[in-house]
Amino acid sequence: MKKIFGALMIAVCIGMAMPAQAQIHFGVKGGLNLSKASFSNVGDNFKKDNFTGFFIGPMAEFNIPIVGLGVDAALLFAQRGIKVSEGNEDLTIKQNGIDIPVNLKYTIGLGSMAGIYLAAGPDFYFDFEKKSGIDKKKAQVGINVGAGLKLLNHLQVGANYNIPLGDTADIEGTDASYKTKTWQVSVAVSKLFLPNPALRSVFLLSVLSSFFFIPHFFIVFLYLQ
Repeated sequence: MKKIFGALMIAVCIGMAMPAQAQIHFGVKGGLNLSKASFSNVGDNFKKDNFTGFFIGPMAEFNIPIVGLGVDAALLFAQRGIKVSEGNEDLTIKQNGIDIPVNLKYTIGLGSMAGIYLAAGPDFYFDFEKKSGIDKKKAQVGINVGAGLKLLNHLQVGANYNIPLGDTADIEGTDASYKTKTWQVSVAVSKLFLPNPALRSVFLLSVLSSFFFIPHFFIVFLYLQ
């Protein structure tokens, strides 16, 4: 629980640290999730394999001019999961839910049209998929670490590694549990042009709600489990 509230405080502090002169850009982010489980208390004949899913959704990026610092937050529909086998039995355990990464980002310019960025921050995941025999956590907190390229002032290509702070699920009737660790490969358009003021407002609210309000709902969600 201390780890969870620590991650929530990091997200809030990142948001409060952004100065008033920060530039705000909106965009869309999508890509692939490559997940693999780390098991505890399982037999020697227990095998695991990678699970491939996708993620997509709106994002907002807050940049501080000149110094290269910024924050990006996204509200993504994301698929995660694992593939396991024991003897002749194969099993796929899916996670379909909402992923909310909030990353502090530092960009090193490579001229006016390109740059390299490093990013890290907390990740909040809400799992809506149900699976009998598996006691999956409905809400999870993890840490993101990643890097990528910014091209043509609006296109971003990156890779990210997500590490959960606690177990993803327990296997009912046993002492076994696992964590789902995920590699992400993403493409984002970070300066999306929205000519309609109403559309810009809806887009802003959808992303900023994940940045400022979702941590509070996350606390309530944990309390109700």
